[in-house]
Amino acid sequence: MIAFLLWLLLLVIAWPLALLALLLYPLVWLLLLPFRLIGVTVSGVLDLIKGIITLPVRVFRRRSA
Repeated sequence: MIAFLLWLLLLVIAWPLALLALLLYPLVWLLLLPFRLIGVTVSGVLDLIKGIITLPVRVFRRRSA
């Protein structure tokens, strides 16, 4: 909601810039999409590695309790 209000303010102050931002936003989103996918993948792999490394500690902690 705040982003929309800021865009409306930009539309009032500098309408060509606001229209340019409106047209370029989907293009920028598409260009950044692969980086988001890489980020999700790297995060998942690091969580998997953390789970594998900490698995013995969790198994031994359960047995002793």
